[in-house]
Amino acid sequence: MKPHRVSALVALLAMLWIGAAPAWGVNKEMVQLQTQVQQLQEQMTAMQRSFDERMGVMNNLVQQDADAVNKLVAALNNLQTTLQKQQSDSGTKTEQLSGQIQSLNDTLDELKVRLAKVSKQLEDMQASQQSLAAQQATQQAAADAAKNAPPPDVLYNNALRDYNGGKPDLASQEFSDYVKFYPNTDLAGNSYYYLGEIQFKQGNYQQAVQSYDQVLQNFAGGNKAASAQLKKGLALVELGKQDDGVSELRHLIQRYPHSPEALQARDRLRKLGVSTRG
Repeated sequence: MKPHRVSALVALLAMLWIGAAPAWGVNKEMVQLQTQVQQLQEQMTAMQRSFDERMGVMNNLVQQDADAVNKLVAALNNLQTTLQKQQSDSGTKTEQLSGQIQSLNDTLDELKVRLAKVSKQLEDMQASQQSLAAQQATQQAAADAAKNAPPPDVLYNNALRDYNGGKPDLASQEFSDYVKFYPNTDLAGNSYYYLGEIQFKQGNYQQAVQSYDQVLQNFAGGNKAASAQLKKGLALVELGKQDDGVSELRHLIQRYPHSPEALQARDRLRKLGVSTRG
């Protein structure tokens, strides 16, 4: 119950008591009641004062708390504003940094491409130098060997003598030396032809075809051209390439129709059961 209601109740009781008391005087009970009422009023006054003091303290605390809350809210708002500004600045700096990184990556890619091109050029230059050095070494070796080689007529005659004398291995070496040391002479065509003959007799038909091709490609006007084409056709037939061999023999007949080699070509075509004309 609130203090002012208690005070009103006490006053009401006092008035009732006064109205109900005898007119002739105050007895002992009234004195006691007055004393109790006085004590109650004093207690109520003390309670009211204590309540007011406590309310003042509470109001002060509430005010202090409100001020603290307001300060905290202001601090939080400032902090949020600062954070937003920092994030904005950080975002700008991040974008700038990302742009710089991208630019550096692009530059790095360009440098890689240039480096690859330079490396390729260096490799090509090294390969060219090595090839040139090898050619120079080969030419020098050939020149040195040519200095010590026999004269062309002596070397060719020795090779032909050994070929006719039944010494194919020695003759093959000598004919090979001839085309190596003297590749541009007329007798070089003859040497390739005899090399093909040795290879044909030994059953090395593929090598024989290559030797005959040297005659046909580089010495087509020589005296061994018809024979080389005849033997090339026969070697192809031996290799199982009959269509290619037949084509060579027919070409020989067309090119040298009255030669002994053309006669042999017709005979071989008849044995193969094919026509001399394509």
